Amino acid sequence: MSTSRQPGETSPLRAPLFFAILAALILLEWLTTGWNSALGILNMGLISAIMALGINLQWGTAGLFNAGAMGFLALGGLAPVLIAMPPTPGAFAAGGWGILLAFALAAAALVGAILAWRRLSRFRGLAVVVILLLGFALYRLAFDPAVAAIEAINPSAAGNLGGLGLPTLVSWPVGALLAAGAAWVVGKTALGLRSDYLAIATLGIAEIIVAVLKNEQWLDRGVLNVNGIPRPWPVPYEIDLQSAPAFVARAESWGLDPTLASTLLVKLAFLALFLVVILLLIWASELALKSPWGRMMHAIRDNEISAAAMGKNVTRRHLQVFVLGSAVIGLAGAMMISLDGQMTPASYNPLRYTFLILVMVVVGGSGSNWGSVLGGVLIWYLWVKAGDWGPDLMQAAMAPLPEGDFKSHMINSAAHMRMLLMGALLLLVLRFSPRGLLPEK
Repeated sequence: MSTSRQPGETSPLRAPLFFAILAALILLEWLTTGWNSALGILNMGLISAIMALGINLQWGTAGLFNAGAMGFLALGGLAPVLIAMPPTPGAFAAGGWGILLAFALAAAALVGAILAWRRLSRFRGLAVVVILLLGFALYRLAFDPAVAAIEAINPSAAGNLGGLGLPTLVSWPVGALLAAGAAWVVGKTALGLRSDYLAIATLGIAEIIVAVLKNEQWLDRGVLNVNGIPRPWPVPYEIDLQSAPAFVARAESWGLDPTLASTLLVKLAFLALFLVVILLLIWASELALKSPWGRMMHAIRDNEISAAAMGKNVTRRHLQVFVLGSAVIGLAGAMMISLDGQMTPASYNPLRYTFLILVMVVVGGSGSNWGSVLGGVLIWYLWVKAGDWGPDLMQAAMAPLPEGDFKSHMINSAAHMRMLLMGALLLLVLRFSPRGLLPEK
């Protein structure tokens, strides 16, 4: 019996080998820096892997190039603020009803404009403009006083509506739903565009979402940030562990400082939660891809014209997978905010939360779920370590040179070693393994 592999088939040892290398890198981080740093990289790497799974569902499964992952991630991050934070006393009574009325008026104006456009034959353009202008005026009339009233309540510490005070774990699926709802609206308007125009549209919409989160203080305090977001069950707080005599005694019996031991236990608890989520996502994704629906999506990705000729509704299926992938990204956004414990809208930028995620998918292997996990953790590890290695490498390289403007410029530019490393890695992978480290079967 021949044991030769078919063209395009990869070795069954490829995945275990790459994951073993990844495990060795995490262990190396532990040996050189400590478990605190290693677990921190691993936790954020797993969240990045979930983001990559969402992008892979859109790009690897259906061929949709979404350049707006940052926006859906930010919407997911809004969920813990709205769900897990306690309500601001008196905020809803002061302006909550006014904001709800404003949104109702805006929705009524949109519906009225759509009906006028569909049912009027003459002067419908003028009617639509009049309805929208009137609706906007009424919206601002109700919205502005309500916002001013909310933002005047304890502005130094609150100035926003607050949340519902529910468990943080509840906010994770809510974050997925918020992102999915936004993706449905975006998909209904943008999925008919060509792939390059779709990328531009999604990037622009993501910037709009982040701009709204930065400026609407009544919603999430804007650039003032929301701090103290409760942790998900069963993750404890370090201060509670350090004040528990039993925990302190156990840590000291193991030769650990109680402060360090509490930090490690918290990160291990987050790690357990993230592993459960990512394994469930991979299980569901693998089932979907091996189903008739998954085979249909691959057929649409490979040849839309042939799939449409076979009776498949390409636009509808694109909308499905766009919403599902965005929901996964929103879930990752809610998890990331729960890990950080704060919502900082100004921290969302396309380099980190869109293009780096695309690099993870390409390096790991487009269309491969396990490749997305590998790419997510590996690229995040290299991104973090490049920030540490860059200045040291540049100092060593410039040491033989005399002091001067060139040497100072190169040392001050060491922070850009991250971009240099990502670009070089991407080129190497595309040259020697164009289908990624763990290609799709």
